[in-house]
Amino acid sequence: MKIYYRLSNKNAGISKLKLPHATKEHCLNNCINVFGRDSITVIGDNLNQETEQMVKDLRLNLIKVKNSSGAGTFRDALNLAIRQNTDEEVVYLLEDDFLHTPNANKIIEEGVKTFNMYVTGYDHLDKYINKDFGGNPFIEDGGEVTRVVKSESSHWKITNSTVMSFAATVGRLKKDKELLDKFSSSPITDSFGFFLTLAREKGIGCLSSIPGVSTHVEKNWLSPLVDWTKI
Repeated sequence: MKIYYRLSNKNAGISKLKLPHATKEHCLNNCINVFGRDSITVIGDNLNQETEQMVKDLRLNLIKVKNSSGAGTFRDALNLAIRQNTDEEVVYLLEDDFLHTPNANKIIEEGVKTFNMYVTGYDHLDKYINKDFGGNPFIEDGGEVTRVVKSESSHWKITNSTVMSFAATVGRLKKDKELLDKFSSSPITDSFGFFLTLAREKGIGCLSSIPGVSTHVEKNWLSPLVDWTKI
């Protein structure tokens, strides 16, 4: 599995309440430890000297872009993944504010190869909070109506959406390229709109591992049942 890692500057996104230890550098080092240095390509958006030097010190392949928007850098990562790989290759399009458990590499790749759907290790907490209390619009009685399946090493649930950090085969990305471009055409990606449209028009869903093997590091939305302060 190849990782296309979308990186912004060290001080970007500080307005969100995140895990104190989950700095840009810590998340990137966690990615290296879990997925391996050689699998990672960093797409760096308008990086300042300090952040670019961090990537160089970690001996990572760096592609420099100038977008100043998360959506633009997502499209760059998407296009690069499609251009560099065969249809059968599993790729992981990843933001720079995620943490992963040690087994996340195996679980995420296994999910894609078993089900050939969009896969995330992020068991998003909004799927367990009723819409009336700020959760996902489809959540009632503390959960979503779904189907649970299993691969060799994990259980999975079909979920209505995830953020724009997911794994898939390149062939799948090619088939959905028009929709992916559409829902990343504004400065901020619309992952919710993408996955709802994908399910409605193509019958293709998104799978999240249960329990989660990754998390966005915003404290209010951590994957449950894992002590992320120790990752």
